[in-house]
Amino acid sequence: MTKVTAGQTDLTVSYTPQVGSVSTELDDATLVARARDGDVRAYEGLVRRYEAPLFRLGLRMLASRGDAEDVVQEVFLTVWRRLGQLQDDGAFVGWLYRMTTNRCLNVLRARRPTVELAPDQHEEPAPGGQPERAAQTNAQVAALTGALARLTPEQRACWLLREVHGRSYDEIAVTVGATATAVRGRIARARAQLAEMMRPWR
Repeated sequence: MTKVTAGQTDLTVSYTPQVGSVSTELDDATLVARARDGDVRAYEGLVRRYEAPLFRLGLRMLASRGDAEDVVQEVFLTVWRRLGQLQDDGAFVGWLYRMTTNRCLNVLRARRPTVELAPDQHEEPAPGGQPERAAQTNAQVAALTGALARLTPEQRACWLLREVHGRSYDEIAVTVGATATAVRGRIARARAQLAEMMRPWR
């Protein structure tokens, strides 16, 4: 849950999108423009739209639900305060990903070696009451989590942004402050390492 304070107004957003909310009716640029003019509901719509994917990015980067929640909340609070500095409304999403990634990298660099999460902290159990399949899925998720933890923070960020969040190489380059060539190299090395570590699951 993210709580943004605008003057005397509190903006509180959960991870569950609301059908018929502002976020489902307007495009990003319109919501950003309205939010910059002080429309709290417009910003609430943006938070609802992007809070869940940013949380997933933070969770995979940090292997900690609490740290991921803290990062996402801090990002949305900071963006709200600095929204007036954004000159291109179309750059809003890239700004969110860049800020979230950078904060995750800072957390990783400042902490001790990460502790892997139990499988049920990452994903919901497989539906349909199939315990064996659910156990296998959870074990595979845990293996991927461990494999991601063995990548460098920069490789992990680039791989997640590309493979999970579908960002382009150029977008990732801007996000992590590197060249597109460097990003391609990091992703290629990450893919090779992950393929090797995940070989038992093929």
